[in-house]
Amino acid sequence: MTAALHTLLEHAERQRDDAQAAMLQAESALRRLEAQAEQLRDYRDDYRTRHPALGGRSAGIEALRNHQDFMQRLDQALHQQDGQMQAHATRCAALRTQLVAQETRVASVRKLLERRGEVAQVQANRLEQRRSDESAQNQLRRRDEGSHGSGWRPGVEALPVTP
Repeated sequence: MTAALHTLLEHAERQRDDAQAAMLQAESALRRLEAQAEQLRDYRDDYRTRHPALGGRSAGIEALRNHQDFMQRLDQALHQQDGQMQAHATRCAALRTQLVAQETRVASVRKLLERRGEVAQVQANRLEQRRSDESAQNQLRRRDEGSHGSGWRPGVEALPVTP
């Protein structure tokens, strides 16, 4: 039984380790997405400051349209990036929940093993006590048999011999 529990514990630990690795990868991907989004925002803000008509400068219609179109594409890219970050954040939360469940399972199996070990120890102690008691009784019995002769039995008193 204990070997099966140890196997179960090893399996649960492997699943927990796999869940932890998946969560760490997802969190790393989320951090990369956040860094990319931050770079994209910085680029968008920088590009906005380069508006062709900024500060009263004159600019052609084509330059204004190009600038506006590119700003729209940057905004779309940021919106898409935000969606990806949201999806990854949701995935991270789900993986974190799975990891907690796996850690709980590992702890439960360990606790079960600990309890089974305690029960086995109590049973071993009882068996040892029983053997010790039986050994003491046998020694007492042998000692008493030696002092009363070979016909003496426990619980039976010897009667005095009458002439």
